[in-house]
Amino acid sequence: MGDEQKRVELFVKAGSDGHSIGNCPFSQRLFMVLWLKGVTFNVTTVDMKRKPDILKDLAPGAQPPFLDFGGEVRTDTNKIEEYLEEVLYPPQYPKLAAKNPESNTAGLDIFAKFSAYIKNSNPALNDNCEKGLLKSLKVLDNYMNTPLPDEIDENCAEDETTSHRKFLDGDELTLADCNLLPKLHIVQVVCAKYRNFKIPEEFTGVHRYLKNAYDREEFASTCPAPFEIELAYQPVARALK
Repeated sequence: MGDEQKRVELFVKAGSDGHSIGNCPFSQRLFMVLWLKGVTFNVTTVDMKRKPDILKDLAPGAQPPFLDFGGEVRTDTNKIEEYLEEVLYPPQYPKLAAKNPESNTAGLDIFAKFSAYIKNSNPALNDNCEKGLLKSLKVLDNYMNTPLPDEIDENCAEDETTSHRKFLDGDELTLADCNLLPKLHIVQVVCAKYRNFKIPEEFTGVHRYLKNAYDREEFASTCPAPFEIELAYQPVARALK
């Protein structure tokens, strides 16, 4: 097919200095997918304040991320992910789709609950907003601590009651992780900065998941700096008054 010969360039949102990686979970998601695929690619940061000519030429009216794959430009994150899974396939490239459908929906509402929590300025509503976030994190924690079907040995007399897997769908990163982890990183940084909130230690499944993720270069090296995330949320993080 010769896809490995095609030029692959990912355009992501630039940070406050116009060069570093900015706060954008969709940009990080695609950055991780390409890295995990093992394809050769370039990353170009786009300074949205300057509206560079490259935007007008390649993707007029689009916001990063967008992908130039062999001269063909794509701008929809979900469709880009589907396309990469379709054209970069085994045996040359790993398949990244999760085996268990539930892995794709685990933690799905965390970001919405986080947004409600961080944007609320009414002290009377703060506890309820925090409880909503905690409840959604607990759902993820339960999923991470519940063994997946392939972790259960039917021939073993003792039932495996707690999962020790590293990521959502097993011990390897999948598309499900590429979607959720960038959002979890934002949740951690923003809640610590603007609400003095940390994910409770008793959520052992979530903490195991995050530790394993930060140990992987594909995630840790694609994260925007905490400063960039804090800066991005400064206008929307409401002070309680």
